[in-house]
Amino acid sequence: MPDHVIETSRLHKIYGAKIAVADLTLQVPRGEVFAFLGPNGAGKSTSVKMLLGLVTPSGGSARVLGAVPADPHAMARIGFLPEHFRFHEWLQAAELLDLHAHLGQMPTGTRRRRVAEVLELVGLTEHAHRPLADFSKGMLQRIGLAQALIHEPELVFLDEPTSALDPFGRMLVRGIIRELRARGTTVFLNSHLLGEVEATCDRAAFIREGRVLRTLDLHAVAGRLRVTLRVSGASPELLASLAPLCAPDGAPHESSPGMLELEVTDEDVLPQIAERLVTGGARLYALTPQRISLEQLFIEVVGAADSGQ
Repeated sequence: MPDHVIETSRLHKIYGAKIAVADLTLQVPRGEVFAFLGPNGAGKSTSVKMLLGLVTPSGGSARVLGAVPADPHAMARIGFLPEHFRFHEWLQAAELLDLHAHLGQMPTGTRRRRVAEVLELVGLTEHAHRPLADFSKGMLQRIGLAQALIHEPELVFLDEPTSALDPFGRMLVRGIIRELRARGTTVFLNSHLLGEVEATCDRAAFIREGRVLRTLDLHAVAGRLRVTLRVSGASPELLASLAPLCAPDGAPHESSPGMLELEVTDEDVLPQIAERLVTGGARLYALTPQRISLEQLFIEVVGAADSGQ
């Protein structure tokens, strides 16, 4: 059985008449980079705060690193970079990191080593003795990431970690996340930059109105193609014969008169699809494959929920 670092069941939070989180039910296996996706106001921040023990749930259950949220022993093994943070601007970068390491009861010698390591990791070694008041927004974002990693956590929550970064900064953070995964660290990532999610994450949960709509394996999605066919004379039996060549949930269906859509996991089956249609007596006028982007999936999954489908 998978070792889940996060498990929730019907976790919810109600503020008066407002339902902030309706039903958060998910599982996050150890060592994954897990994306938490949804539109503004979907309940993502409240969900994360409940998992961290910062907000008391109205009901449901949650286990984080095998313990209830806010358990001191579990929280000591968690790193957190919130979307909106403020640090002590009069502190130097190294001083801030040393303070957080000290709060984590890290021995003096280990603190010195880890401060140097994480400063190098986020590309701020030469700014170690520079006051945070002189940092740019992107540099503050990177020092925030450094403080989340100073104690070598087992689980890291990152809320919009690349929002203030330029392309080089985003590449650096992407590399850090991959390194964390290689070490077996679990990363729970909340981001609106879907390109970054596609490049770094293993799975993604789509959330709307505090409810998980769907969880996807992004590696499986990355290899899928959506194929549009303009065809005539294809019998239902002929279309049914294409199903074994399609993805499990991607059998042919009519998207508009004379137009079919299907999904495949291997482009090598496209010639077989064309051949089977033609030899089966249909007339094939066009076959157009297209990679399925995470942005398309986001709009389809969240949009369908929004329209009540």
